[in-house]
Amino acid sequence: MRMDATTTRAPTYEDFARYIRAVKHVQELLERTTRALDAAKLDYAVIGGNAVAAWVATIDPDAVRTTKDVDLLIRRADFDKIAHALRPVGLVPTEVFGVSMFVEVTNPSPRRAVHLLFADEIISPHDPARAPRIENARPCALGFRVIPLLDLVQMKLLAFRLRDQTHLVDMLALGLLDASWKDRLPPALQPKYQQVLEQFEREERR
Repeated sequence: MRMDATTTRAPTYEDFARYIRAVKHVQELLERTTRALDAAKLDYAVIGGNAVAAWVATIDPDAVRTTKDVDLLIRRADFDKIAHALRPVGLVPTEVFGVSMFVEVTNPSPRRAVHLLFADEIISPHDPARAPRIENARPCALGFRVIPLLDLVQMKLLAFRLRDQTHLVDMLALGLLDASWKDRLPPALQPKYQQVLEQFEREERR
Protein backbone atom coordinates (compact mmCIF):
# COMPACT_ATOMS: atom_id res chain seq x y z
CA MET A 1 0.00 0.00 0.00
CA ARG A 2 1.35 3.41 -0.94
CA MET A 3 1.71 5.85 1.95
CA ASP A 4 0.77 9.49 1.48
CA ALA A 5 2.07 12.52 3.33
CA THR A 6 -0.57 12.19 6.05
CA THR A 7 0.38 8.61 6.97
CA THR A 8 4.19 8.70 6.60
CA ARG A 9 5.86 8.92 10.01
CA ALA A 10 8.48 11.52 10.76
CA PRO A 11 12.14 10.39 10.71
CA THR A 12 13.51 9.45 14.10
CA TYR A 13 16.97 9.75 15.63
CA GLU A 14 17.40 5.99 15.17
CA ASP A 15 16.68 6.34 11.44
CA PHE A 16 19.53 8.83 11.17
CA ALA A 17 21.78 6.68 13.34
CA ARG A 18 21.21 3.69 11.02
CA TYR A 19 22.18 5.88 8.07
CA ILE A 20 25.42 6.92 9.81
CA ARG A 21 26.22 3.28 10.61
CA ALA A 22 25.61 2.30 6.98
CA VAL A 23 27.95 5.01 5.70
CA LYS A 24 30.66 3.96 8.16
CA HIS A 25 30.19 0.32 7.19
CA VAL A 26 30.85 1.06 3.51
CA GLN A 27 34.04 2.89 4.45
CA GLU A 28 35.16 0.02 6.67
CA LEU A 29 34.35 -2.53 3.96
CA LEU A 30 36.34 -0.54 1.39
CA GLU A 31 39.34 -0.29 3.69
CA ARG A 32 39.19 -3.94 4.72
CA THR A 33 38.99 -5.11 1.12
CA THR A 34 41.66 -2.90 -0.37
CA ARG A 35 44.12 -3.44 2.48
CA ALA A 36 43.83 -7.21 2.02
CA LEU A 37 44.43 -6.92 -1.73
CA ASP A 38 47.34 -4.55 -1.24
CA ALA A 39 48.89 -6.91 1.29
CA ALA A 40 48.57 -9.76 -1.22
CA LYS A 41 50.06 -7.52 -3.95
CA LEU A 42 47.04 -8.05 -6.22
CA ASP A 43 45.97 -5.49 -8.80
CA TYR A 44 42.57 -3.82 -8.56
CA ALA A 45 40.96 -0.45 -9.15
CA VAL A 46 38.26 1.12 -7.02
CA ILE A 47 35.42 2.23 -9.31
CA GLY A 48 31.82 3.39 -8.85
CA GLY A 49 30.72 5.81 -6.16
CA ASN A 50 33.88 5.48 -4.08
CA ALA A 51 36.05 6.38 -7.08
CA VAL A 52 33.85 9.41 -7.75
CA ALA A 53 34.19 10.37 -4.09
CA ALA A 54 37.98 10.08 -4.26
CA TRP A 55 38.17 12.35 -7.32
CA VAL A 56 35.60 14.84 -6.03
CA ALA A 57 37.48 15.07 -2.72
CA THR A 58 40.54 16.38 -4.56
CA ILE A 59 38.55 19.55 -5.30
CA ASP A 60 35.91 19.84 -2.57
CA PRO A 61 35.48 17.22 0.18
CA ASP A 62 32.15 18.82 1.13
CA ALA A 63 30.75 17.87 -2.30
CA VAL A 64 31.33 14.13 -1.82
CA ARG A 65 28.21 11.95 -2.01
CA THR A 66 27.84 8.77 0.02
CA THR A 67 27.55 5.39 -1.66
CA LYS A 68 25.97 2.15 -0.49
CA ASP A 69 28.50 -0.46 -1.60
CA VAL A 70 32.02 -1.10 -2.88
CA ASP A 71 32.76 -1.59 -6.58
CA LEU A 72 36.05 -3.02 -7.84
CA LEU A 73 37.56 -3.60 -11.25
CA ILE A 74 39.75 -6.71 -11.35
CA ARG A 75 41.21 -9.11 -13.89
CA ARG A 76 39.12 -12.26 -14.28
CA ALA A 77 42.33 -14.29 -14.20
CA ASP A 78 42.99 -12.98 -10.66
CA PHE A 79 39.61 -13.97 -9.25
CA ASP A 80 40.77 -17.09 -7.36
CA LYS A 81 43.76 -15.26 -5.86
CA ILE A 82 41.50 -12.40 -4.78
CA ALA A 83 39.04 -14.85 -3.22
CA HIS A 84 41.90 -16.40 -1.27
CA ALA A 85 43.08 -12.98 -0.07
CA LEU A 86 39.62 -11.82 1.03
CA ARG A 87 38.48 -14.94 2.86
CA PRO A 88 40.58 -14.18 5.99
CA VAL A 89 38.88 -10.77 6.27
CA GLY A 90 35.42 -12.32 6.22
CA LEU A 91 34.48 -12.01 2.55
CA VAL A 92 33.43 -14.91 0.35
CA PRO A 93 32.55 -15.04 -3.38
CA THR A 94 29.06 -15.46 -4.76
CA GLU A 95 27.04 -14.47 -7.81
CA VAL A 96 23.62 -12.80 -7.78
CA PHE A 97 21.67 -12.28 -11.02
CA GLY A 98 24.88 -12.66 -13.01
CA VAL A 99 26.84 -10.15 -10.91
CA SER A 100 30.01 -11.47 -9.27
CA MET A 101 30.59 -10.17 -5.76
CA PHE A 102 32.09 -10.85 -2.36
CA VAL A 103 29.66 -10.88 0.55
CA GLU A 104 30.34 -10.84 4.27
CA VAL A 105 30.20 -14.19 6.01
CA THR A 106 28.38 -12.62 8.95
CA ASN A 107 25.84 -10.76 6.81
CA PRO A 108 25.76 -12.13 3.25
CA SER A 109 23.61 -9.39 1.76
CA PRO A 110 24.19 -8.33 -1.87
CA ARG A 111 23.37 -4.78 -0.78
CA ARG A 112 26.37 -4.79 1.56
CA ALA A 113 28.81 -6.45 -0.81
CA VAL A 114 31.93 -5.86 -2.86
CA HIS A 115 30.67 -5.87 -6.46
CA LEU A 116 33.05 -6.82 -9.26
CA LEU A 117 33.52 -5.84 -12.86
CA PHE A 118 36.15 -7.47 -15.02
CA ALA A 119 38.80 -5.41 -16.76
CA ASP A 120 38.97 -5.28 -20.56
CA GLU A 121 35.65 -7.15 -20.94
CA ILE A 122 32.23 -6.15 -22.24
CA ILE A 123 30.04 -5.41 -19.20
CA SER A 124 26.62 -5.62 -20.90
CA PRO A 125 25.89 -7.23 -24.29
CA HIS A 126 25.00 -3.95 -26.03
CA ASP A 127 27.87 -1.86 -24.63
CA PRO A 128 29.85 -0.08 -27.37
CA ALA A 129 33.13 -0.38 -25.47
CA ARG A 130 34.91 -2.68 -23.05
CA ALA A 131 35.56 -2.00 -19.40
CA PRO A 132 38.93 -0.28 -18.99
CA ARG A 133 42.16 -2.01 -18.12
CA ILE A 134 43.55 -1.59 -14.62
CA GLU A 135 47.23 -1.03 -15.35
CA ASN A 136 46.84 2.74 -14.98
CA ALA A 137 45.20 2.60 -11.53
CA ARG A 138 47.22 4.51 -8.97
CA PRO A 139 47.20 4.81 -5.15
CA CYS A 140 45.26 7.83 -3.95
CA ALA A 141 45.56 9.82 -0.75
CA LEU A 142 42.72 7.79 0.78
CA GLY A 143 44.89 4.66 0.77
CA PHE A 144 43.49 2.60 -2.10
CA ARG A 145 44.09 2.25 -5.83
CA VAL A 146 41.61 4.32 -7.83
CA ILE A 147 40.68 4.22 -11.49
CA PRO A 148 41.95 7.10 -13.69
CA LEU A 149 39.43 9.86 -14.21
CA LEU A 150 39.02 9.31 -17.97
CA ASP A 151 38.35 5.59 -17.43
CA LEU A 152 35.86 6.45 -14.68
CA VAL A 153 34.01 8.82 -16.99
CA GLN A 154 33.79 6.12 -19.65
CA MET A 155 32.40 3.62 -17.15
CA LYS A 156 29.80 6.13 -15.97
CA LEU A 157 28.75 6.71 -19.57
CA LEU A 158 28.51 2.97 -20.23
CA ALA A 159 26.24 2.45 -17.21
CA PHE A 160 24.40 5.77 -17.66
CA ARG A 161 21.92 5.31 -14.85
CA LEU A 162 20.51 8.40 -13.18
CA ARG A 163 23.13 8.25 -10.44
CA ASP A 164 25.90 7.93 -13.05
CA GLN A 165 24.65 11.05 -14.80
CA THR A 166 24.46 12.84 -11.44
CA HIS A 167 28.07 11.90 -10.69
CA LEU A 168 29.17 13.31 -14.05
CA VAL A 169 27.24 16.54 -13.43
CA ASP A 170 28.92 16.82 -10.02
CA MET A 171 32.34 16.52 -11.62
CA LEU A 172 31.46 19.09 -14.26
CA ALA A 173 30.30 21.50 -11.56
CA LEU A 174 33.63 21.17 -9.77
CA GLY A 175 35.69 21.66 -12.92
CA LEU A 176 37.09 18.14 -12.91
CA LEU A 177 35.48 17.77 -16.36
CA ASP A 178 34.52 20.21 -19.07
CA ALA A 179 33.32 20.23 -22.68
CA SER A 180 36.81 19.43 -24.00
CA TRP A 181 36.63 15.94 -22.47
CA LYS A 182 34.13 14.92 -25.11
CA ASP A 183 36.91 14.63 -27.69
CA ARG A 184 38.87 12.26 -25.43
CA LEU A 185 36.05 9.72 -25.41
CA PRO A 186 35.31 6.91 -27.88
CA PRO A 187 32.93 8.20 -30.58
CA ALA A 188 30.15 5.87 -29.40
CA LEU A 189 30.14 7.52 -25.96
CA GLN A 190 30.33 11.14 -27.09
CA PRO A 191 26.54 11.59 -27.57
CA LYS A 192 25.93 10.52 -23.98
CA TYR A 193 28.56 12.94 -22.73
CA GLN A 194 26.94 15.69 -24.78
CA GLN A 195 23.61 14.86 -23.14
CA VAL A 196 25.18 15.24 -19.69
CA LEU A 197 26.82 18.51 -20.74
CA GLU A 198 23.46 19.90 -21.82
CA GLN A 199 21.87 18.76 -18.57
CA PHE A 200 24.64 20.50 -16.62
CA GLU A 201 24.26 23.70 -18.64
CA ARG A 202 20.49 23.74 -18.04
CA GLU A 203 21.00 23.41 -14.31
CA GLU A 204 23.64 26.15 -14.32
CA ARG A 205 21.18 28.55 -15.96
CA ARG A 206 18.52 28.04 -13.29
